[in-house]
Amino acid sequence: MNNSILGLHHITAIANNAQRNYDFYTHVLGLRMVKKTVNFDDPGTYHFYYGNEEGTPGTILTFFPWEGIGPGRNGVGMATEIGYSVPIDSLDNWAGRFKELGVSAGEQAERFGERYLPFTDPDGLAFTLIAPKQPDNRPVWETEDIKRDTATRGFHSITLALQHIEPTARVLTDIFGYRLLAQEGNRYRFETDAVPTASIVDLLEEPEGHLGRNAAGTNHHVAFRVANDAIQMDYRDKILSSGLQITPKIDRDYFFSLHFREPGGVLFEIATDNPGFTVDEPLEELGSHLKLPKQYEASRAKIEKVLPIVR
Repeated sequence: MNNSILGLHHITAIANNAQRNYDFYTHVLGLRMVKKTVNFDDPGTYHFYYGNEEGTPGTILTFFPWEGIGPGRNGVGMATEIGYSVPIDSLDNWAGRFKELGVSAGEQAERFGERYLPFTDPDGLAFTLIAPKQPDNRPVWETEDIKRDTATRGFHSITLALQHIEPTARVLTDIFGYRLLAQEGNRYRFETDAVPTASIVDLLEEPEGHLGRNAAGTNHHVAFRVANDAIQMDYRDKILSSGLQITPKIDRDYFFSLHFREPGGVLFEIATDNPGFTVDEPLEELGSHLKLPKQYEASRAKIEKVLPIVR
C-alpha cells in the first residue's frame, strides 16, 4: 500500500450555466459525464463530475453550475490554470478543433520543455493542453469526434497563484512529499514521484497580485489523492501538527474528504480512492441518472423541479 499523496484527485470549479457547461465538456473536450448529482450544501444546484471512462482519480474535473452567478476573477490565493495531458502530436488537431468550434484559445508555446496550448471555457476558466515529455498511457474516454490519438489523458498539473510561495511550498514538500523540480521566471514546478501522472503543482509567485473572487470561471478547490481513509486520517494529523486547521472526515458518497485552506489561501482537499463512482451506478451507466446524497433522496421530486433540465 502506497501511503503517499498520489498526486491530484480532482479539481472543482464554478460555472454560470449547467447546459452550456455540459455541452462544452462532453462535446467540445470529449470528457465523460461520470456523475450527475447535487451540491451537498446546496441541493438546488448540480454537481457535475467529468473524467475518463471509470472516473479515475487524476482525471476528475467537477463543477458547481450556479445558474446566473456571473463572472469571477482570477487572482492570488487561487488555483488559476488547469493543465491536461494530451498526446504529443495532438496539439495542432486541438488548435484546429478549437478554431472550428469558436473556442477562445491562444498560441502554442513551450514551458519546462513541453509544448502547450492555452484556452478558456465559456466562463473563462483557464486551461492548457500539454504534451508531456513522457508518454501518458492512461485509459481515455472516446467520442464520435475525439479518439485515442487526440483525447485528453487526465490532469497534467495545476497552477496556484500566490503572493509568496514559501508557506505553500512547505505544505507541498514537508507534508505532501513533493519536491521542487524546476523554475522558469516566477513559476516554480513541484512534483511528486509517487505517481507518474497528475503529479505536478506549479506555484506562480505574484507579490503585487490582487486577490481574486470566486464565481463562474474560477476554481473552487484542488483535491489531492490518497488510497484510502486510513491514510487520509494520518495526513489530517500531520496537517493539524503543522498548525493548520482542517475539517473532520466527510463522506461524499464517492470518496471521503478533508478540507483545509493552505497558507497562501487556496482551498485544498484530501480525497480517497474509495469507494469510487460505481458504488451507485454500473460502469456502463455512469452519469446517466441523477444521483442524490442519501439525506436528499426523500426530497427528490422537489429537487428535480428546481434543477434546470440538461440534455
